[in-house]
Amino acid sequence: MLCKLAWGNVRRAGRDYLVYLLTLTLGVTVFYAFNTVSMQVDIAGIKEEGLSELMGSMLGYLTYFLAGVMAFLMVYANNFIMKRRKKEFGLYQVLGMRRGRVATIMALETVIVSVGAFVAGIVLGVGLSQLMTFFTASLFKTQIANFHFFFSVHAFNLTLACMLVMFVLTLLLNLRAVRRTKLIELMGAERRNESIKTRNPWIAIAIFVVGVVLVGVAYYRLLRDGFPLTATEGKLQEAMNQFGITTAMVTVGTFALFWGLSGMLIKLLQSLRSVYWRGLNMFTVRQLAAKVNTVCFSMGVIAMILFLAITSVTCGMSIANVMNENLERYNPVDVSQTYVYYTPETLDYYKEYVNPSEADRMVLADATVDLYAAWHGERKSADNNDEAGKKVNIADVAGEHVQIDSYLSYTLGGSDPSVTAGEMCKAMGEKLPKVLEGSNADDMGLFVTPASQYNKLRQMMGEEPVSIGRDQYVLTCDMGGELGDLYTKYMAGGHTLTLDGHELKPATDKSDEDTAAIANSAMGSNPGTVVVADELLSQLNLQPYSSNLLVNYKQGMDTTEADESIKYTLLDNLLVDGKEPGSWGVFITRSEMYTQAAQMNGMISYLAIYIGFVLVVACAAILSIQQLSNVADGSRSYRVLAQIGCDDRQIRHSVMAQQAVFFLFPLAVGLAHSFVALKVIIELVSTFGNMSIGGTVGLTCAIFLAAYGGYFLVTYLMSAGMVQAAIATRYSE
Repeated sequence: MLCKLAWGNVRRAGRDYLVYLLTLTLGVTVFYAFNTVSMQVDIAGIKEEGLSELMGSMLGYLTYFLAGVMAFLMVYANNFIMKRRKKEFGLYQVLGMRRGRVATIMALETVIVSVGAFVAGIVLGVGLSQLMTFFTASLFKTQIANFHFFFSVHAFNLTLACMLVMFVLTLLLNLRAVRRTKLIELMGAERRNESIKTRNPWIAIAIFVVGVVLVGVAYYRLLRDGFPLTATEGKLQEAMNQFGITTAMVTVGTFALFWGLSGMLIKLLQSLRSVYWRGLNMFTVRQLAAKVNTVCFSMGVIAMILFLAITSVTCGMSIANVMNENLERYNPVDVSQTYVYYTPETLDYYKEYVNPSEADRMVLADATVDLYAAWHGERKSADNNDEAGKKVNIADVAGEHVQIDSYLSYTLGGSDPSVTAGEMCKAMGEKLPKVLEGSNADDMGLFVTPASQYNKLRQMMGEEPVSIGRDQYVLTCDMGGELGDLYTKYMAGGHTLTLDGHELKPATDKSDEDTAAIANSAMGSNPGTVVVADELLSQLNLQPYSSNLLVNYKQGMDTTEADESIKYTLLDNLLVDGKEPGSWGVFITRSEMYTQAAQMNGMISYLAIYIGFVLVVACAAILSIQQLSNVADGSRSYRVLAQIGCDDRQIRHSVMAQQAVFFLFPLAVGLAHSFVALKVIIELVSTFGNMSIGGTVGLTCAIFLAAYGGYFLVTYLMSAGMVQAAIATRYSE
């Protein structure tokens, strides 16, 4: 009997459960689909060891956090349902039903709705996970050779566990509400609206203005100071403090803006009398003002969450795309090995902290060494490696190769660089790029490289050599963006450089970006290098900084086999006359860098979409529930409007206008915050390449609008139905 009654209640109150059901179904769908990523990686043919486990683990832990967000939503949505049905539950008790049986009916209803949402969500999740497999393959640049239908028991169990926790939490709160609420409160709940406090409109306007000013000043500070990522160690704490102040200002300003919104709306529209007295505009404005008073805090929270969601998704995926697009330029050869020389600034540090036992052997480097001749060692032990201890020589795999030596632009024993980005900007009357402000770029200066090595690298990459006379120079930089533009503008303007008293003129009018990489890397290895004639460099006696050996494998050699043969090599200490002038640095193959970049791109994209989608659904669901609750509270007002002769269409338009304001205002504020933050982020990332966010913004907007707009549509349709039901009873009282 109770089961039949519960089933009938669910069918009858389907509209009340729609938002709850939709949100729960979306949660199950997303939780299941994203937790099948480990299986998608395997089906997509991605063979990288440990990748599927890593992504599965990261998304699994993230699911627990997002499940907490969804649990809060379920409780919030359930409160709306309870508010709508308190009179019904009170009527059961008036008719003689014990509270325990009422609680049982509620529990059965919750079970029915939760099971329905879970089944629908799993079905949709299974379908979505099959489609996501192709998206996974495109992210990791692989081809699916053997696609087949799959079902993840692990993802199912994880999703089921999260849903059970939400169900139990919702059920306990429902039972608590029924047991503790008095019968008279249940019977009179329909007539009891939320208390509304009318604020002085002039005070509200003043608070609104303060909010706008705080947000505007915060925008200015962020655009001026940027994010505290490039600050040097000595200025980092101050930069963090200033960023904290900016964050506090925009947060307080956002809440103040919404707090004062009601008074501002009334005064603004009252001044527009032709608009204010038209149709039901006066009623609509009064309703908006009263509701904004009660939901200003939640609107501020929603605006901030939307800002975080939009910024994290757009920024994360765009940075991943920048890295992916520039991989070919950043990785010019099959394998590169770096050797870093000891300088006056680093020698003491190495002796004291890095390798104190070998301090007597370490010396200041006064010349570069031949890395090709010194590149030999033996295989290190690795998992499933039976060749540990085997002697390895780079000549076994090397075809074309070149060594790029980088010098600091000051002589041995000196400390003041001759060529710095700051001095270049002064010569042109330009400001230092923001990405270099607060950094140690001017302390190090630009590197200096001989023309013969630079031209050999160009030949390896299929480019013609560049003629550089004794009194000429060429600037190179593989990071593009602001730095590349700075160097190109400097050379195009015919500006000279001075190295140890030698004045040099530009050999070309454009900085080289395409053949400027001096080692394989993820984000660029050459922030700025001055290429000069070998004859001049031999006379300058500059301080060596690093050497990079760039190697292409022998023609016809299998890349995978060549990588494997030298991948785990422990290089012997490089000694000159028994002394150690530096230490071995980064060893990286091009294929390994491509794999790492694909992994990072995939993980960032999945995490960004996962977090962003759930947060947007959370915001939209909260707004939807608030508006449905407001319509339920105001049903008598709409009935009165109908009784005095207002057109049904005008009433529905008033409802739509109110809900459009509540959905669009937080979105507008969140978008404004996001655009300012993204402008700063784009300037920051432009150090490493021109950041294009057009495609990412389009994808993000499509996903967000589908979720956010879908909730708005559902909310309006449900509200229109509730209003129509209230109007239909206009003569019943």
